[in-house]
Amino acid sequence: MSKTPNPNRLIADSPRRRQQWRRIIAPAITIAVLLGLWQIWVAAGGISERILPSPSQIAQATAATWPELMTASAITAAEGFAGFIVASAVGLLIGVGLYCWQTLHDALYPLIAAAQMVPLITIAPLFIIWFGFEPVGKVAIVAVFGLFPIAIQTYRGLAAVPSFYQDVALTCGASQAWTLWHVKLRVAAGQIFSGLRISAAYVFATASTAEYLGAQNGLGIWLQSAFNSFQTPLIFSATLVIVVLTAVLLGLIAAVEHCTIDSNEESSFLR
Repeated sequence: MSKTPNPNRLIADSPRRRQQWRRIIAPAITIAVLLGLWQIWVAAGGISERILPSPSQIAQATAATWPELMTASAITAAEGFAGFIVASAVGLLIGVGLYCWQTLHDALYPLIAAAQMVPLITIAPLFIIWFGFEPVGKVAIVAVFGLFPIAIQTYRGLAAVPSFYQDVALTCGASQAWTLWHVKLRVAAGQIFSGLRISAAYVFATASTAEYLGAQNGLGIWLQSAFNSFQTPLIFSATLVIVVLTAVLLGLIAAVEHCTIDSNEESSFLR
């Protein structure tokens, strides 16, 4: 049985798509203009490559060291994605726990909020002592620093859900657990995904910093080597990779959020 499309939704999708294209084209033009000005400024000013390389010099250095850069990037990417998955699962459970049990909230919420202010450089040496230079230590660091915004945003999202959602579900015979997982979490999804995006923005930077302080391989070691040998273009190469990895993760989160919210809206429409 084919599903009849909603005409109102089709009409609304057209301006939405145009707006999405504007959001893509406008930043792309801005980046192209900035890169052009950067190239002209470095070339006209005769600035040394060690001080500030031009985009073309960065591209040449990246191409010349591409295999080694990709090897280091793969390690950091694996650590970042694995740590983010752990942070998402643990952060979601902690956020739900803070919402469901007031005693747990009173005991842990201040500690979780305060933990966000602890600098990475004071924690990373402990993980190196505990885990050595192995990637598992970097995964643990990423997970620890990534779960805080997810936990807090999950709690805040659940706490902000209007009470009538729960009242209607309970009146229809639903249990407290069913209402939490199938109603409240769906309503709070927007804020939960906000916490995921906040966490994702720092995942690969955290992994690279942890590698810089102590690791066998990865973008952190790549940055350390480039700094020690004054190869400034390679520092920009690693930075570009971190930006791309972060953009990919944020894009995946946006895609999951889009599918989740659309699924919720479609379910509501069908009902």
